[in-house]
Amino acid sequence: MVTRADIGVIGGSGFYSLLDDAEEIELATPYGPPSDVVTVGRIGSRSVAFIPRHGRDHRFPPHRIPYRANLWALRSLGVRQVLAPSAVGSLRAEYGPGAIVVPDQLVDRTSGRTQTYYDIDGAVHVSFADPYCPAGRSTAVASARAGGWETVDGGTLVVIEGPRFSTRAESQWFAGNGWSIVGMTGFPEAILARELALCYTSISLVTDHDAGVEAGQGVTHDEVLEFFAQNVTRMRTLVSETVQSLPEERTCPCGSALDGIKLPFELP
Repeated sequence: MVTRADIGVIGGSGFYSLLDDAEEIELATPYGPPSDVVTVGRIGSRSVAFIPRHGRDHRFPPHRIPYRANLWALRSLGVRQVLAPSAVGSLRAEYGPGAIVVPDQLVDRTSGRTQTYYDIDGAVHVSFADPYCPAGRSTAVASARAGGWETVDGGTLVVIEGPRFSTRAESQWFAGNGWSIVGMTGFPEAILARELALCYTSISLVTDHDAGVEAGQGVTHDEVLEFFAQNVTRMRTLVSETVQSLPEERTCPCGSALDGIKLPFELP
């Protein structure tokens, strides 16, 4: 059995069959329990830990996910690279359902979510100009293209509070700013990963056009889940191929994100 992992995957419950030699581990963190038990196993030669973002019974809506506990749990297992597959809406007419977007920028439109570990005993300011790992991004893009996906390299993910979808006016505003896709879970995951000096890569599956992009009634919750379910096997393959292609040694800037910063506590 594998009790430590190098790579973490935070995704939907459809990813459970991703791992071989899997073992479930219950973890406690200073921020409470993670979304669910952590499943640790292997993909090829790589050791991987998986957390179902919403819990295996989907009990956590986007604004209630224990983001801090999830990332802390992964780091405590040895994880240093995180892949985050998710479903998103497209803000661009040319990115239709079934496209994979690997964003290079992020806009936070959430409210009330705790977005730092460093909220006591002094301020810790971490660079977040480029939210995603460049090595993880290039690996994910190459894997998606090799798998025959319509692949978009770069773009801006705007993260909304949820659990409601956007109004048409909001969607048109986002698109008018040049942003590419919209989701509900990519923040604060990304900044919490950076605060733990983890590599973090978003792999976004477009399930629909957002409400203001084209005419119609607007997307529904059931439609998003149905489309993602239709593509989950292919998404598992994409994540698996990306995991096996990630560099074993980190040479990206992510690992040095905390260099020179005095932390108020020791990281796991």
